[in-house]
Amino acid sequence: MAETHVLFVEDDDVIREATQLALERDGFVVTAMPDGLAGLEAFRANRPDIALLDVMVPGLDGVSLCRRIRDESTVPVIMLSARADSIDVVLGLEAGADDYVTKPFDGAVLVARIRAVLRRFGHASGPDGGKPAVAEADEAAEAVLRFGDLEVDTEGMEVRKGGENVALTPTEMRLLLEFSNAPGTVLSRDRLLERVWDYGWGGDTRVVDVHVQRLRGKIGQDRIETVRGFGYKLRG
Repeated sequence: MAETHVLFVEDDDVIREATQLALERDGFVVTAMPDGLAGLEAFRANRPDIALLDVMVPGLDGVSLCRRIRDESTVPVIMLSARADSIDVVLGLEAGADDYVTKPFDGAVLVARIRAVLRRFGHASGPDGGKPAVAEADEAAEAVLRFGDLEVDTEGMEVRKGGENVALTPTEMRLLLEFSNAPGTVLSRDRLLERVWDYGWGGDTRVVDVHVQRLRGKIGQDRIETVRGFGYKLRG
């Protein structure tokens, strides 16, 4: 099995070196960079499997670096932020990050979150490299689901709106599949955290809210309805 290559961008020498050692002990190959510009160069040169980006790094901040990476790739991105209530968390998610971890963090927790994100991305492309991981009951279902002018191809993992292809990240695709499998059903944020983000425990629902906003921007603002106090549902 190929080793997982992690790009880690962090300007604090102690945190960068300690985290790199911890990740390497868990079997990851790590390219660690001290600033955003060096991180962007390393990303383009190495094409890592996942990127860990500290929000506050010199040269090119983590949020801007995330945007640059997202312009070129759907590789999973985890933002690292010093404050859980920081606006930087939301900015990072809006820039295209798939998840975030607050500092200081435990090495085991970081590894668990990395593996959770990688599992999600593996499921998004399917264990056989192309077919999505879906429940057995869904196997016999129609491959292309239609909701007005929106088409969701659950086998080809493609989305079209008005006949035009819509580019989604793997996390956005998994989120849309959850909605598509239960149109008209209200899905709570906790359920979406568990099913899409692989959280077996309570997580920050801002991750869900920002991704729903991003998804709406791509498939139509009125396609996903907010049910106040309960969650979201896909309009059929």
